[in-house]
Amino acid sequence: MIRAEFFGGKPPKGFQVSGHSGTAPAGEDLVCAAVTSAVRLIETLINDTLQVGAEVTVEESTATITLRLPDQAPKCAGKALLALQRYLKELSLECPDGIGVVVRK
Repeated sequence: MIRAEFFGGKPPKGFQVSGHSGTAPAGEDLVCAAVTSAVRLIETLINDTLQVGAEVTVEESTATITLRLPDQAPKCAGKALLALQRYLKELSLECPDGIGVVVRK
């Protein structure tokens, strides 16, 4: 199962997404593809388009990506993370065995 954890309040200040959904074989898993695409889009928006300078770490061995906004990030960056959080929550309703979303303060 994919675990998506958002932290830092509302809007979130960061997230960590890890794991595989296990809903289909590697390369055929639509849930993993949807999550990967959404995470890449938000990271590109925040760091490449808005040039926020968020800290991003990727652990290939555990299929984990973590993104943390800097303290002085613009409000729109937090709203982008909130949009990702809402999208992944909706996806978890469609595929509860494939993805879980946790929000902590």
